Amino acid sequence: MMQNYPVKIFRFYKEGFSRMTLGKTLWKIIIIKLVVMFAVLKLFFFPNYLKTNFSTDQERADYVIEQITKPGRN
Repeated sequence: MMQNYPVKIFRFYKEGFSRMTLGKTLWKIIIIKLVVMFAVLKLFFFPNYLKTNFSTDQERADYVIEQITKPGRN
């Protein structure tokens, strides 16, 4: 009986999404907007700090370890 629940849930969502007409278009728009937003945010607001400020992997690792283990400010 418990094994049927995942199958029932899957069928419920599969049937619901297959019968959507306007919903499919809306989901496509939502996904496109999310991809664009995260791509723009990544490119312009989150530069790769470690790649630009350190030349080797060892320097990057040392910096990260230092930042993680540094005592917090009170």
